[in-house]
Amino acid sequence: MLYTLMHRDVPVMELKLDEYSNIISLGRIHHAEHLPLGTYNKIGVERKALNRWWTKRSIPASRKGIRDVLEELELSSPQELIEKCFGLSLSDQYWISPTDQPLDWHRVNFFENAFSEDIGNILFGKGRSSDSASLVSPDNTANGNLKKKWKIIDGKRVLLKDSSAPYRQEAYNEVLASEIAKRLGISRVPYTLIPEHGEICSGCEDFITPETDLVAAAQVMSAFKKRNEQSEYEFYIECCETLGITDARKKLEQMLVLDYLIVNEDRHLNNFGLIRNAVTLEWIGTAPLYDNGNSMWFNRVIGEMHADDDSNIKTPLWKKNPTENLTLVTDFSWLDLSALDGIEDYARELYGKSEYLEPVRVETLANALRTRIELLGDIACGRTLH
Repeated sequence: MLYTLMHRDVPVMELKLDEYSNIISLGRIHHAEHLPLGTYNKIGVERKALNRWWTKRSIPASRKGIRDVLEELELSSPQELIEKCFGLSLSDQYWISPTDQPLDWHRVNFFENAFSEDIGNILFGKGRSSDSASLVSPDNTANGNLKKKWKIIDGKRVLLKDSSAPYRQEAYNEVLASEIAKRLGISRVPYTLIPEHGEICSGCEDFITPETDLVAAAQVMSAFKKRNEQSEYEFYIECCETLGITDARKKLEQMLVLDYLIVNEDRHLNNFGLIRNAVTLEWIGTAPLYDNGNSMWFNRVIGEMHADDDSNIKTPLWKKNPTENLTLVTDFSWLDLSALDGIEDYARELYGKSEYLEPVRVETLANALRTRIELLGDIACGRTLH
C-alpha cells in the first residue's frame, strides 16, 4: 500500500509497504530535512536504514503477551500492528498517511485525541473490551520487553509498565531511581506506583509533547561516522556537540552516577537520548532519564547482591558493569551525596509496600543502597576500590 511518511503535518516522502508492513520502495521526497535522523546521507535516503528505523517502532517479539495479541487479531508479526495505527506514537511525531485518502494529523494523533486500551489490555492478559478490538493505540508502537500500556489519566498521557516474576520489583525501582535523581538534581522522569489489572505498575507522564521528538542515542550515532580510534562514548558526545548539545558530557556523567548507585544493568543506546523540536527541527537538549527498572538486583536472589562488587552485573553500554562505567566520569564537583541522607529509609518504606518482597530482601536492598552511596563517596574523593 502507498503511504506518505509524515512529520506532524509536514509530508516527508512517499513510500510503499508490503503486506507485512515492510518498506519495499521509496518515492518522491517532499521535505528531506524532516526525514528521521540517520536515514539519509549526501547520496539520498537509505531504504535499509529507513526500514530499520520503521521496524524499531514495533513491539518486540520477545514482549510477554505479544503472542496472545497476534493470535487474537490474526496477525503474523508485531510489525503489522504499526500500520494499523498509522505508525502514530507518543514518543515522536512521525506517522504514515494513506496516499489515496490523506488524514489530518490533528484528527488522528494520540496527543490530542483519545485512543483505545484494547491492545494494552490484551498485553496485560485481560482481553479486549468488545468483540471487535480497536487497533488505534500508541501501544502498537511502544517497544521494550515488559508489559506496558498507555492510559489517559486526568487528561494526561501516562505510560504504565508492569514488573517481572518472581520479585516484581521493577516498578518500585523506577520510583526509587526517580527519587535519587531528584535529590541529586539530575534531570529525570518522575515515576509513581499505579495499580492496573490487579498489579502495581510504574507510571510516568509522557515527557514528549505534540511539538517534540525523542531521538534515541543509537539513532543519533547512526547519523555520523565514528573514527576508528574513537571510543563509542566519546563518539556519542561528539555527535551531541555537533548537534549543538553543549552539556552532553555532564548529562552522561550524571546518568552513569545514577546507574552506579542503583546498579542499573539495562542502560543501552535506545533508552536515553535527545529531544528535538519537531516543528523547527532545533535540538532542545538531552532527554530526562527514564527506564531505570532493571536495577537493584531486580531478578537476583539475596546471595547475589554484593553492594561492593558488581562484577557479576553485565551492562550492554560501554563498559562491563556500572563500576567500570563510572571510570568514564571526569567531574564529580556537582555531586552532593548529603542530599541522599535518609534515602535508605525511603527505600525501606517503598519496597515494604510490595507484597512480593520479604522483609529480609527489603532490608538487604536498603543497606546495599547505603553502601553504594558510601562507595561512590570514596570514588568521588579519588580513592580506589579494593
